[in-house]
Amino acid sequence: MSVQSAIQTKLQSRFQPRHLEVINESFMHSVPPGSETHFKVVVVSEVFDGKRSVARHQAVYQALADEVAGPVHALAIHTYTGAEWDAVAVAPDSPQCRGGSKHDH
Repeated sequence: MSVQSAIQTKLQSRFQPRHLEVINESFMHSVPPGSETHFKVVVVSEVFDGKRSVARHQAVYQALADEVAGPVHALAIHTYTGAEWDAVAVAPDSPQCRGGSKHDH
């Protein structure tokens, strides 16, 4: 199973989201083609009702502990309740990579 598929499966199971995006942004960074190291996730779930941003992010990190400890180098997390998502309906774009690969020395 790909890292992206594993992330999607775990987030789907844990949060039963109304909307879920798992985007592999590795191509935007100094990594070999086909890498699965940099991801952006957008999770819209009623599980987040009444929870602050930090608690939401902690819950996502907990669900993806194996991936973050292993192949995932960077994880951009965007969490919303249904009402919050209805107000924005799009997650912010990720910033451009500034380089800094350990191989660039």
